[in-house]
Amino acid sequence: MIEFSEAGLMSFFSQYAYEPMYVYGFVVAFMFASSFGLPIPEELTLISAGLVAHMAHNPEIYPPPYEGAVGVNVVTLSIVCFLAVFLSDLTVYFIGKFFGAQIIKTRFFQKQVAGSGFDRINGWFSKYGPMASGIFRFTPGLRFPGHMSCGLFGISLWKFIAVDGLAALISVPTQVYFVATYGDVILQKVKEFKIYVIGFGAVLLVVWLARKVYQKHVSPNN
Repeated sequence: MIEFSEAGLMSFFSQYAYEPMYVYGFVVAFMFASSFGLPIPEELTLISAGLVAHMAHNPEIYPPPYEGAVGVNVVTLSIVCFLAVFLSDLTVYFIGKFFGAQIIKTRFFQKQVAGSGFDRINGWFSKYGPMASGIFRFTPGLRFPGHMSCGLFGISLWKFIAVDGLAALISVPTQVYFVATYGDVILQKVKEFKIYVIGFGAVLLVVWLARKVYQKHVSPNN
């Protein structure tokens, strides 16, 4: 079972550093799932995929399973990630365009989306018009209802493609390429962060134990 967290996604993807077709397929599946509001963070998928590409391009550090094994290609991965993100956004747009009026009446939509989240979407549409589709691209949690609303509220297809496509083109390949190029630095920072968290937790544990000992053995005598 896949754990959709930073460590879980990284561990999952790292198994396939030298099986690129699997990685590309998983990226497409995860991106579509993320665009539809499922709890698979898009950013973590991009980072994990980028780190796997970094591993494949540093065989001296991360040796392949056999000689001549073909690893994940950074350029191909960047293209796949961009197309997966953009086409999944476009699919949600078409869902809003053709089925949005029925979807917003469902109990699921009313429970999960309607309210403050939908008020923010309406407010951004009123203030920014078609440019709001680019804002949704950078707003986790509101991507699905936001992009669906673009179709529902009649944002023209070419404007959605221009704004959302440009936002994805700027953000997605650059994230993948940056992580694939500087993966060791990022991995080191992740390790340092985990060390700090463990250290902070240890300090809290010591303080908690000291307080319990004080309350049990010292405080009653006062």
